Amino acid sequence: MEILVLCLIFGALAGLIAGLFGLGGGVVLVPFLMWLFNREGFSYDTLMVTAVATSLATIIPTSISSIFAHHKRDAVIWRIVFRMVPGILVGSVFGSIIADKLPTTILKTVFGIYLLLVSVQMFLQAAPKAQNLTLSNPVASSAGSAIGVLSSLLGIGGGSLTVPFLFKCQFPMRNAVAISSACGLPIAVAGTVSYMLLGWNVEDASEWSMGYVYLPAFGGIVASSIFLAPVGAKMAHSLPTEKLKRFFAVFLFFVGIKILWW
Repeated sequence: MEILVLCLIFGALAGLIAGLFGLGGGVVLVPFLMWLFNREGFSYDTLMVTAVATSLATIIPTSISSIFAHHKRDAVIWRIVFRMVPGILVGSVFGSIIADKLPTTILKTVFGIYLLLVSVQMFLQAAPKAQNLTLSNPVASSAGSAIGVLSSLLGIGGGSLTVPFLFKCQFPMRNAVAISSACGLPIAVAGTVSYMLLGWNVEDASEWSMGYVYLPAFGGIVASSIFLAPVGAKMAHSLPTEKLKRFFAVFLFFVGIKILWW
C-alpha cells in the first residue's frame, strides 16, 4: 500500500511537470523509481533496468492521450510519423537489449549524464536552431533509430530528442511537438514489450513484475499522472514558467550529480 501511495504522489508530480514544462515524466520517474526500488530491497543488478522499463511503460497511456489532443488540433503530420516509425521501432528494441546487457553502474551513469545535459539546456533556455535539413527517408530512418535507442535506454518518450531534430528540419515548433508526441507511443510500446520479454525469466524479479516492468508502480503512476498533465498544461499559462524552469533545472542538476555518485 505504501508503494502505491508513493507512486500516486510521484505520478502526479511527473504529470504536472510534463504539462508545465513540456518535459517527459521520465526525468522525474526514473530517479524516483531507482530510489523506491533500492528502498524496497530490489536486486542492485536489475534495479536500474527495472526503473527504466517501468518508466517507459507509463508513457503508453499518457502518449495516447497526448496524441488525441494534438490530432484534434490537426498538428500531427502523420506522413512524417510513419516515415520515422520503422527506425524508431528497431531502435527501441535495440535500446532495451543494450540496457539489459549493461551493468547497472554504467546504465546509471548514462542516465545521470543525460539529466545533467537536460538541466543545463533548461537553465540556459537554449532553443534549437532551424537548419536546412531535409527529412528524406534515409535521414528519417537513421534519426528514428537513434532516437529509439536512446529513449528506450533511458526510459523516456524521446521528446527532448525528437523535437530539436524536427525543428532543425524546419518544421514549426507546434508540429514538431505534435509529431514527437505521436512518435512517443511506438517508442514506449516497442521498448516496454522488449523489457517484458527480456526480463521474463530473471531470477531477481519481483513477484509483482511482468518482466522488468513493476506493475504496482506502473499502476500508481499512471492513475495520477494521466489526470495531472492537463492541470500542468493549464498552469503553464498562468505561472512564470521561465523562472520555474530554471529552479527545476537546478534541481535536476543535483539529482544527476547524486545519481552519478550513488
